[in-house]
Amino acid sequence: MSTSRRRRSTRRLTAAAVLASATLAACGGGGSGGDGGGTDTGTPVPGGTLKIAFWSSLQSCFDPNQVYVIETRSINRNFADSLTDQDPETGKIVPWLAKSWKVNPDATEYTFVLRDGVTFSDGTPLDANAVKTAYDGVHELGAKSPLGLSLLAGYESTTVVDPHTVTVKLSTPNAAFLQATSTTTLAILSPQTYKETPEDRCTGKVVGSGLFELDSYTAGKEIKLHRRDGYAWPSELVENTGAAHVDGIEVSYIAEDSVRVGSLTSKAIDIAWPRLPISSADQEVVKAAGGTIETRSLPGISGLLFPNITGDRPLSDPLVRQALNKAIDRGSYASTVFWEGYPVVQGPYDATTPYAANLSAKLGHDPDGAAKLLDEAGWKPGSDGYRHSGDRKLTLTYLTPAASAGDQLLQDQLKKVGIDLQIKVVTQAQAIPQATAGDYDLTPGYLTRGDPSVLGAMLDSAAAPHYASRYGEEPRTATKISELFARGLTTADPQERGAAYEELQTLLIDEGVVFPLYDRLQVVGLSDTVHGFAWTSEGFLRANDLWLTS
Repeated sequence: MSTSRRRRSTRRLTAAAVLASATLAACGGGGSGGDGGGTDTGTPVPGGTLKIAFWSSLQSCFDPNQVYVIETRSINRNFADSLTDQDPETGKIVPWLAKSWKVNPDATEYTFVLRDGVTFSDGTPLDANAVKTAYDGVHELGAKSPLGLSLLAGYESTTVVDPHTVTVKLSTPNAAFLQATSTTTLAILSPQTYKETPEDRCTGKVVGSGLFELDSYTAGKEIKLHRRDGYAWPSELVENTGAAHVDGIEVSYIAEDSVRVGSLTSKAIDIAWPRLPISSADQEVVKAAGGTIETRSLPGISGLLFPNITGDRPLSDPLVRQALNKAIDRGSYASTVFWEGYPVVQGPYDATTPYAANLSAKLGHDPDGAAKLLDEAGWKPGSDGYRHSGDRKLTLTYLTPAASAGDQLLQDQLKKVGIDLQIKVVTQAQAIPQATAGDYDLTPGYLTRGDPSVLGAMLDSAAAPHYASRYGEEPRTATKISELFARGLTTADPQERGAAYEELQTLLIDEGVVFPLYDRLQVVGLSDTVHGFAWTSEGFLRANDLWLTS
């Protein structure tokens, strides 16, 4: 009999389902493709170490409150618990460390009642003071927690009502806050953690209440965790209410896709977890070796390009931005970079994100239209196949920490309308400083969260000092963007919230603030030794029910 509750649905979450869970008091109370190595049959076998190979860490930090890359957050999810959890099938918020809650009518006060018996791995009990220390601590991180800035929008204070009750007060309504309490960014860490500097916390000086404890963390190289004996407070979304079945988790990083897949088929690792989906060819290799493929559509920001429109850069001209949008063939991108039938991006959000709008009509491939716009902007075809204005060639510098097949395809697509896309590959350590300095014309980005307010972490200039908003928005557009993000957070009415985010998405496309490239699917390969694999709502690993066979 299975001990794993599989989460298979990738259907779009409805606004009504999300808002209903955010406005009612709680009372307590997966992917497509493959069976996870026979994951739904058999009795769990204790023991063994789960070995996962990711593509890269990208960010040299383990602190759940500071991390924004999905690979580390996936491991954070099994190290640190949150007040609530989000059902990946419905988007409903369910109890975890908090057994119930109440929200006032204008979504400015959230009161949580904590469950009994929870302790951090240093022995400290979870109480109201610990929650206050944690939320105050995330707030104090400021820009060091890019996701925290948007998750805690309007944060004013956390008040201890009694040892097991806290009230979070917000200066402005934040209808997304309940969902925020389910994220790894707002995971509750031991009070001792917040006595460490943010820099030391990044190196692994953090203590959680989760299923596993951290043994060691070496940025960009490995993470090692061991099972926490006595763990007994998971969310209601798992079957195993006790300690993990596996002894531990070991994480490594393998940049080359073929090498990662080869390590999986040779059983040197148990899970191959790339950044971009495993290619259709490699999926067949995994299946031929007896493994399986697990897929989940990621909620949050789709694969976007962010422009630099400052100064006399080419993209400072709205006509050039409109031409760029028409020059991109997104259907070809989906089928070429990924596979036939791969979903074509429909807008700034992945299709599973609440309130995501289908803006496909604004994203059509129209090279003739692009050419007319470039003519109008004064960029004329040259003998070299590129467009020129005087002695200046229409060149865009594309800043990326890792070149991909998609980048090459994009380069070819833009060349057809006379745009010279220069791919500038930099190290991970160089990428953010160069982007922050504005040393680019285009740069990629995306973030994962089951709420559309996540895009505010990059584009809301009133809330987050991010390079995407600093260099990619005209002043009047920036003001309007901030107004729409505020509307989305300050109304509890599903229709009003949906209207605000639809207007926001339309504005972003019309003004060329973002250029959607692809919808994001999380696709991982499992060895036939892995059973009980499950996704969280944000496409992270949930290891409570996972077990291994030899």
